[in-house]
Amino acid sequence: MADLYRNPEQVKGYASYRPNYPPELFNFILSKTTGRRQLAWDVATGSGQAAVSLSSLFDAVVATDSSPEQISHAPTHLPNVRFVVTPPSLTIPDLHRLVAPPGSVDLITVATALHWLDIPAFFSQAHAVLRRPGGVVAVWGYGFDLLIGGGRVEEICRRIRETISPYCEKDVTEMVQEGYAGVDFPFEAVEGVEEGTAPVRKFTAEREMGVAELIGLWQTSTPYQRARRAGVELITEEVVEELKRAWVEEDGGELLNNKKKMVRFPISLRIGKV
Repeated sequence: MADLYRNPEQVKGYASYRPNYPPELFNFILSKTTGRRQLAWDVATGSGQAAVSLSSLFDAVVATDSSPEQISHAPTHLPNVRFVVTPPSLTIPDLHRLVAPPGSVDLITVATALHWLDIPAFFSQAHAVLRRPGGVVAVWGYGFDLLIGGGRVEEICRRIRETISPYCEKDVTEMVQEGYAGVDFPFEAVEGVEEGTAPVRKFTAEREMGVAELIGLWQTSTPYQRARRAGVELITEEVVEELKRAWVEEDGGELLNNKKKMVRFPISLRIGKV
């Protein structure tokens, strides 16, 4: 995973353009933690989007990532958050030394990153540090099925997603699209999760974005970066210009550099406890 986020431009863009997660998501997760909020572990924290929210909800947060470049863009003003760069493979003794002692973690979160982990190894690590009984694991993610009002802008984004898809890893794409519903999840179910036949709960993140920010968001994606390293530009100048024209049309013929639209990111959550 660390190798995916060594490009300084991509890492900076990730911190700048990715959405924060909604309070409703964290409120639901907190409702399953049986009132104890001493320590949370945010796994694959990236530039700390989830860790920032957790910092106001828990006495202490340890936020880990195997990419030092990502951690370098995490906020430094949170006195109760400890950001730690961990090796890609973490032994249980190193886990207890670098992250937390056995049975001390009340909540483990993985925000839009479970698909990059060695999942069975991570679940073993989770069992090694979660408080018993009642420690909670919450993993969630969003894809790039962006909701932007249903007009031409959204249609262009759908085409961008289709253009990028050949550079996606199929199993990763399917895992995210399914909301991790197909992952073998070795934790006890909690109430209020199932929607239909899937063991997931749905939420929505929102962010106001302009044209440049929307393009920047797409450019943070791993498939885009993979294609770029291969010498292929997936978001051409023609596509950018078409997006700008659609943006103008939907705003009544007025184009301002800072003109924003609300972009919505559907989120799927899986949650369980020991």
